[in-house]
Amino acid sequence: MKCLGKHRGRAAAFLPLCWLFLKILQPGHSHLYNNCYAGDKVIRFIPKTEEEVYALKKISHQLKVDLWQPSSISYVSEGTVTDVHIPQNGSRALLAFLQEANIQYKILIEDLQKTLEKGSNLQTQRNRRSLSGYNYEVYHSLEEIQNWMHHLNKTHSDLIHMFSIGRSYEGRSLFILKLGRRSRLKRAVWIDCGIHAREWIGPAFCQWFVKEALLTHKSDPAMRKMLNHLYFYIMPVFNVDGYHFSWTNDRFWRKTRSRNSRFRCRGVDANRNWKVKWCDEGASMHPCDDTYCGPFPESEPEVKAVANFLRKHRKHIRAYLSFHAYAQMLLYPYSYKYATIPNFSCVESAAYKAVNALQSVYGVRYRYGPASTTLLRIPLLEESSLFAACRKKQVGLPFL
Repeated sequence: MKCLGKHRGRAAAFLPLCWLFLKILQPGHSHLYNNCYAGDKVIRFIPKTEEEVYALKKISHQLKVDLWQPSSISYVSEGTVTDVHIPQNGSRALLAFLQEANIQYKILIEDLQKTLEKGSNLQTQRNRRSLSGYNYEVYHSLEEIQNWMHHLNKTHSDLIHMFSIGRSYEGRSLFILKLGRRSRLKRAVWIDCGIHAREWIGPAFCQWFVKEALLTHKSDPAMRKMLNHLYFYIMPVFNVDGYHFSWTNDRFWRKTRSRNSRFRCRGVDANRNWKVKWCDEGASMHPCDDTYCGPFPESEPEVKAVANFLRKHRKHIRAYLSFHAYAQMLLYPYSYKYATIPNFSCVESAAYKAVNALQSVYGVRYRYGPASTTLLRIPLLEESSLFAACRKKQVGLPFL
């Protein structure tokens, strides 16, 4: 197995933009990626001047660092917390540059391979035979997640209906769980996780949410009310090909796995492949970049399948929730312009209550607000939010 993708810039990977229902999860597998990441480091720096910003952008391009935050080197500015993954053969040059330029830095991970191995060694025994036996505190492979979905479809048929909305580039089924008590003309909420392959916390959250719903709907009046009056369309793994590849070949793979006959690089950033504001700021036209928007809007079969489903059910779907990594933020539109959404008061109130509830339980304070101001730079929130928020142009979903 080759060590793929070590010299490509890629955007963020690990912590969730979601409720902290999960503890720090440990990878539940034994793949050590052929020792690909031995000696690799993760380094954080915060430029304080425009001169430092310019210098850091230049050296990052030269060394082809794997950017974890922000999502593009163009977004680095004064005061921007910047985390980079740098291969062993480039770490010495980067550290020497930072020291010579007197730029303060912190090594977050000294040896990325050892960190991955430590997580792998902490795996626990998993029992997949029942809902109570399935371990929700480890990461699961695509096969395990889909087996779990099939199992719930058989054992909780009163609340769960599993179906496919299409196939991926490599021919894998795009499975959805429809959660809720069967009824006609119910409103619905769409939830997707794992649109970026390496953000494993997303699929883990989707599984956790389903588990909580099934285990608490009889005892929790709020959950029971939601399942009685709403359907939840839950897509635990949006980018199935990329997610599988991140388990078998490259832990930090981000994109889909589609091929372009004109270029050697594979994959598209599925979250920048929507029609709304396609390939605008924050996306790249270069196929080798991790923010590559694709050859045309909805070029990826995964994106096309979800878009078609949302268009078909736009009269009933009242909200679109997409879970990403890494930060603790609750973001809502707009991201591509500084303007107030029509139902701002309602959404702002819901976000305020959510972050307070999170803090009261977990002690973690989430930032919240419109993406354009919360992230300081307009393009940072990616295109699924634009797609879902565009009320009249493409789909017609409310702002949430």
